[in-house]
Amino acid sequence: MTNPNDPIGLRGAVDLSSLAPRAQSPADGAAPANGGTDPLIVEADDQSFGRVLEQSKTVPVVTVLWAGFSEPSIELVDRLARLVRARQGRLLLAAVDAERSPQLVQALQAQSVPTVVALVAGQPVPLFAGSQPDEVIEQLFDQLLELGAQHGADGRIDPGAAGDEAAEPVEAPLPPLHQEAFDAIERGDYQAAETAYRTAMAQDPRDQLAVAGLAQVRLLGRLQGKSLDEIRNAAASAPEDLEAQLSVADLDLSGGHIDDAFDRLLSLFPRLDADGKTAVRERLVELFEVVGTEDPRVAVARRRLASLLY
Repeated sequence: MTNPNDPIGLRGAVDLSSLAPRAQSPADGAAPANGGTDPLIVEADDQSFGRVLEQSKTVPVVTVLWAGFSEPSIELVDRLARLVRARQGRLLLAAVDAERSPQLVQALQAQSVPTVVALVAGQPVPLFAGSQPDEVIEQLFDQLLELGAQHGADGRIDPGAAGDEAAEPVEAPLPPLHQEAFDAIERGDYQAAETAYRTAMAQDPRDQLAVAGLAQVRLLGRLQGKSLDEIRNAAASAPEDLEAQLSVADLDLSGGHIDDAFDRLLSLFPRLDADGKTAVRERLVELFEVVGTEDPRVAVARRRLASLLY
């Protein structure tokens, strides 16, 4: 169980990516429980969980796996519903019948019911198995809301809404500089977006969303105007050319080939001079921010980089 006295964080060990595409299908929306009358409590299963993942990008979602044969799990669902309602739309509860959702049971690595796992920005946060007192759950919810704020999942669901309208969380507005950067990205002005993120970081050096946003927009800017064939041909014809290898690593990462991007640069690193090693290290640190520092692939690459440095 997560110790409520220790900060909780996003966990990368559980891969829910296979369930995410279902969020694109309107027919697969997670249906609110109680006939759709409670917007803060939804029922979910293997087919509808993609929708829950999408909602977790706006508010943290407390997911409880229960079963009809387990009276403690039924009792816990009722208590969690009460505690989630008390948060007035800042949390959502997804109740999953474990007997009807074998894929979720496996994906969430549940060994028993009840098991409670939160979702923040599409990533799982294991909370506890079995039952816990209300005061422990309240402490975990406090930490969960803090984590949600750190990852942009700090919106709110209207507790008074019902039906289809209730299923849509209300997104919190972006801070002005973040909105400015987003608008610039929308129109393809990556330089303006970079300037907005840098200003946000100057105003608040702890603004991790601005740090990640800057890394992402710099990646987009480096790839702008270049074709896939151009980048790959340049890297293949000049395997020792640092700029060519940096570019193809950018391309790999933007296409989702994250391990390939990291391996390319880490394999090149030992053969470079001091300036080249500095350039690769700085690029890797930037790519780590693009992927997300909680991602397990980043942790592996970071350890490998540290071993090369020291």
